[in-house]
Amino acid sequence: MPLEFHRAVEDMEIWSASSDDYSFVISFQSPTGPGFFGRLGYVASWRPLDPSRGAIRVLGSPLQSFAEAEDACNTMLTYLKDETDTAPPGKRELP
Repeated sequence: MPLEFHRAVEDMEIWSASSDDYSFVISFQSPTGPGFFGRLGYVASWRPLDPSRGAIRVLGSPLQSFAEAEDACNTMLTYLKDETDTAPPGKRELP
C-alpha cells in the first residue's frame, strides 16, 4: 500500500507518512524565501521509527515535484521491506 502523506506543520511545506517500522518526511526548500534553505526542490528522507536513529536523505533529493518525492519514498519503502523480508532469521537489522 502506498504511503499516505499529510501536512505535518501547518505553516510550512512539510509532509510526513509512516508505514511498518519506517517514517518518511518530504519538505520543500529553496535558496531564498521562508522555510528551509538549500537547492530548490522537494527533499525526501526516511528513518526507522527507532528514536535513536537519524534521518537518511532519499537518493535524488531535491526533486522537482512533490509527486516525484512521494514516488521516491514509496520506492525506498519497497526496498526496505524487501531487504527486511529476505534477511535470514536473527539477522534482521535496520539499515
